Amino acid sequence: MKSRETLIRLKKFQVDEKRRKVAQIEGMIAEFDRIGGDLEREIKTEQERAGIHDPGHFAYPTYAKAAMQRRENLKRSASELRTQLDEAQMALGDAFEELKKVELLDERDQLREREEEEAREQAELDAIGLLRSGAQA
Repeated sequence: MKSRETLIRLKKFQVDEKRRKVAQIEGMIAEFDRIGGDLEREIKTEQERAGIHDPGHFAYPTYAKAAMQRRENLKRSASELRTQLDEAQMALGDAFEELKKVELLDERDQLREREEEEAREQAELDAIGLLRSGAQA
């Protein structure tokens, strides 16, 4: 029984680790999206300040070009993280299923042990009852 309890603790730990990884990736995606939004506003502000909205124009603001490149890099990174997030969520689901299987096996074993114990107790009570009824006869 101890090994089963240890296995359950291990599976719970693995599920918790996978949950933390999913949460971490989600946090990174949210942060990248937030920074991308900030950069988008800065680009628009710089374009308005310069009065030039065409990135191909020779006088287009250098800061706006750099911010556009950074924004695109962030979008690409967020996209890659979304792929990792899908994989991490699948791994979490698999780990959770494994935990449930082990917990169900443990419940089944505990139920069987309780039934066996109850059957032993009933047999003892039956034996005591037979002894008493035989003594009274």
